Amino acid sequence: MMTHFDWKMTENSTDTNGRTRLLRPGENKRNNDNDNDDDDVERGRPKEPWKGELVKSIVYAGLDAIVTCFSLISSISAGHLSSVDVLVLGFANLVADGISMGFGDFISSGTENDVAAKERAVTKWDVTNHITPQLMELLQKYQMLGMSTEDAATVVRIFAKYKDILVDEKMMAQKGILPPEEAYKPWKNGLVTFAAFIFFGSAPLLSFIILIPFTDSEIIKFVGACVLSGISLALLGITKAKIVGQSYVGSAMVTVLNGAIAASAAYGLGWTLRNVAG
Repeated sequence: MMTHFDWKMTENSTDTNGRTRLLRPGENKRNNDNDNDDDDVERGRPKEPWKGELVKSIVYAGLDAIVTCFSLISSISAGHLSSVDVLVLGFANLVADGISMGFGDFISSGTENDVAAKERAVTKWDVTNHITPQLMELLQKYQMLGMSTEDAATVVRIFAKYKDILVDEKMMAQKGILPPEEAYKPWKNGLVTFAAFIFFGSAPLLSFIILIPFTDSEIIKFVGACVLSGISLALLGITKAKIVGQSYVGSAMVTVLNGAIAASAAYGLGWTLRNVAG
């Protein structure tokens, strides 16, 4: 009786000479089983975080803006000031803080890159003029990380052939500093921080603008500001969780709790000062 062969070809159905061969009986089943195992392994792979040099600026500025602006509104509301006072002080503070935050991010980002460039120049000089001690330091670092002496020596010998790669490796492995980016533009970080601060910081103030035609109650407007601030903080918390691959619910709860604590402290301080000062 003729045995039935599975004629289906797979990516592994070539011999060592590159010629196509037929699968033997049962071999395709084993390949399918291996594919299923690979699928199970892939499903267990952790999710990659979002990548982007400006994500940090957006999240940091957004969180700070909402908490800062909402805390200011809370302290003003505790003092029983009008909606006009809230809007004037709120937007003035928002713009001033936004400019300060944006400029601060621009300065700090530029300084960080300049420090990395200076550190790289120093490391490159050391590698050029004192290559042996530098290689020994790298060898000892790899041994501390768990490499055998033989493997560490092999890696160091390979790096020694490529000076620029060796310099970058020494910066990261020994000094914990990433190599500087030549095309890095710190003004982008500053601009994004400013825009994110203004955009997200406006959320608590929208309640006072939207509800002006509908009610004169300052309490209702303040409650609306609380709701908008809570929603904005929760969305930013979810965004942060998406970036780093954390739990959406946990991240949102932590962010909202952070805003609630800050706003409560500001409201309590404003209420206390108003009653003490009369």
